[in-house]
Amino acid sequence: MPAAAKIFPPKTKTSAKPPAASSGGKAVKTERNCSVARTLDIVSDAWAFLIIREAFFGTQTFEAFRSALGIPRATLTDRLRKLTQLAIFRQVATRSSQRKEYRLTKMGFDLYPSFIALMQFGDRWLSNGKPPPLTLVHTLCGCDSHPIVSCSRCGKSVGARDAEYRDGPGAGRSAAKEGRNTRRASDNNRFLTGRPSSVSRALEIIGDKWSFMVVREGFFGNRRYDKILNELAIAPNILTDRLNRLVGSGVFRRRQYQSSPERFEYLLTDMGLELYGPFIAMLRWGDRWLSKGKPPLILTHIKCGQDFEPVVDCNRCNSPITAADMRYRLAYDPKSFGALGPRSVE
Repeated sequence: MPAAAKIFPPKTKTSAKPPAASSGGKAVKTERNCSVARTLDIVSDAWAFLIIREAFFGTQTFEAFRSALGIPRATLTDRLRKLTQLAIFRQVATRSSQRKEYRLTKMGFDLYPSFIALMQFGDRWLSNGKPPPLTLVHTLCGCDSHPIVSCSRCGKSVGARDAEYRDGPGAGRSAAKEGRNTRRASDNNRFLTGRPSSVSRALEIIGDKWSFMVVREGFFGNRRYDKILNELAIAPNILTDRLNRLVGSGVFRRRQYQSSPERFEYLLTDMGLELYGPFIAMLRWGDRWLSKGKPPLILTHIKCGQDFEPVVDCNRCNSPITAADMRYRLAYDPKSFGALGPRSVE
């Protein structure tokens, strides 16, 4: 949360130093338990994200995924296997073919609101003055829709300054997950493979582990280099790189607070603050599917005073959005990308 938000100090040992390791004497790196990080473990893998995105547009077969993404066969086989093991997809045998189809599960479809929240951020901040690739049309109300992240209790929109938090039953620290995506932001252009996508543009900025975690620390009110360094147990050169890139992309602004020697703090810009909606939309998905009933954080909406779950609602009729209820007006031709759909209103 930004400093402007009310924050309850953690009551668990969330800031404790990493424990010493075991018999080998090597320090065990730990990180804050976080449902957003658990969600990004899945969608920050560019190929996995792209496959899920195509599935939302109706792609179900191996060859259709390969055509839309130009993905190597071995890579596609690996990602489909992993996404099936994670229960994002299920394999279904069809009568018309011996080949199986990959269909999104309830867990997979439930990622849709998070994708739409990221899409709204990308449409607003990363379009470079061009029309968005998709215009959403909500079939329940028949209106062009610009979904918003809302409070599940009162239905009002929730921004970074509208919520406070406290530790939940899953709070604390755990050993850092091996193999999480730590690629440099400049290497994330694979997210832009295939059809135009505002979600891809957003993940290009926050889709690697360290960029996301640095932005998250901004929402926790940690602004200064040393504080972020100690909290994340991150290498100084990596932290410097991510902060410079996030300043360059407009997510943070740098403000000097000491002159001798020069020291700076990093403040979320208006653009950075608007990442809060996508973050808590992903938090809800991670809480629901990956926290085993023990969410690390509990959010309270300041305006209504109640604990809430973030929901992504149509801004016109206030109904929660689902993939089944959405149609699209396209600013591109999917066939030119070898892709299917999505279902268009025209």
